[in-house]
Formats: sequence, C-alpha cells, structure tokens
Amino acid sequence: MKATPEHHERVAKLTFASVYPHYVTKVEKKGRTIEELLQVIEWLTGFDEKKLEQLIEENVTFKEFFEKATLHPNAQQIKGVICGYRIEELDNEITRQVRYLDKVVDELAKGRKMEKILRNN
Repeated sequence: MKATPEHHERVAKLTFASVYPHYVTKVEKKGRTIEELLQVIEWLTGFDEKKLEQLIEENVTFKEFFEKATLHPNAQQIKGVICGYRIEELDNEITRQVRYLDKVVDELAKGRKMEKILRNN
C-alpha cells in the first residue's frame, strides 16, 4: 500500500499518549509484560520509563516524540509489513519511525525472542 501525504500528516499528529495504552493492552493480552514493552521502546528510542511518562504527560505528537528520540543504530534493520505498509518503502521519516515502533511492539506481542526484536547481531 502506498502512503499518501495526508496519511503521513495524520500519523505525525497522533499523540504517543493516545497509542501507548493500545501497545500495553496488545502485549499484555499476549502474555508479555510492560517491562518488556518498556525495554523495546527504550531500545528503539533511548527513552527510559521516566522520560516516557513525561512525554505522555506532555501529550507529545509522534512528530515531537521522534524528534526528541535517539533512534538505535540498528533500527533500519526493522523491515516487513505493518498496518499494510512495507516499512522499508516508506519515504516519510516520521511515518517510518512510527512503523518501526509498531513493528517491534507487534513482534513482542507475537512472542518473538527479545534478542531478535532488539536486533543484537
């Protein structure tokens, strides 16, 4: 599926606080823990739990969230299809970064081993 400029804008304006509870529900429903979720988010973004709580409280958009993040050098190894979009084909940086996050959360929920999710080669 090809992402449109409108799609990119919509993704950038979403707040992290509005999506985070869905991540928690998704991983817990599949028997994973919030600690594991926090670990994959910290790996990808550099944000620890305290910083995430602050960003949620500030109600930052995904654009602001990823502007403040320090992406892991191995993040570009996150590939595949998420939400109908092939991550490596997304030309919008913010949308691609949001899909990186969606993908690692999805992998966690599907029971993938932490070493694989964290791309520790």
